[in-house]
Amino acid sequence: MDSLTLYIGNKNYSSWSFRPWIAMEATGIAFEEILIPFDFPAGNPRIREISPTGRVPVLFHGSLRVWESLSIIDYVSELHPEAGLWPEDRAQRAVARSVSMEMLSGFRALRGACPMNIRRERGKIAPADGVMDDVVRIETIFRELRGRSGGPFLFGEFSAADAMFAPVVSRFDTYDLVTASDTLNYMAALKAHPAWLKWEAAAQAEPWIVPKDEL
Repeated sequence: MDSLTLYIGNKNYSSWSFRPWIAMEATGIAFEEILIPFDFPAGNPRIREISPTGRVPVLFHGSLRVWESLSIIDYVSELHPEAGLWPEDRAQRAVARSVSMEMLSGFRALRGACPMNIRRERGKIAPADGVMDDVVRIETIFRELRGRSGGPFLFGEFSAADAMFAPVVSRFDTYDLVTASDTLNYMAALKAHPAWLKWEAAAQAEPWIVPKDEL
């Protein structure tokens, strides 16, 4: 089988890159990582050389290119069913895909007002319109899914859904957006995962500064 190569952006800022990276790293799927920093005012022209959209992440598998976080996760889950990225139960798998798609297409107020920035000192900001509505909905997802599964992750074991919400957990932590104990317990479980810690350490060591993502 051809090897997998995942092209990503800055670990400090690239929430879209974080999702497939942690999905693959946490479930033991072997891949090569190539980081292309977007430290130019208009991004990095090198990204256009490898990405049909001019954005990362992009997965290369032989001559095949797969782009967009959730598509990458879905593709590698088919290549490696043993990794268990989606729940085995069909109904739970459908719910996992539903909440993953909701994350992919929604919560724009939160994402726009609170860019992922792992190096940022933890502290509150005045939330823009709609941010707390997004937070309430996300906390409801966390609460309902962990209530059914028993935790520690959304569907019991780490899954694609946790990977899709990992950047939100980072935002919740960075901008001190939540206080509910069950949300904090979930965040603590995800932040303690070895894959999370590996990404976080690399993000902290990066030299690049992207002014628009520095609130």
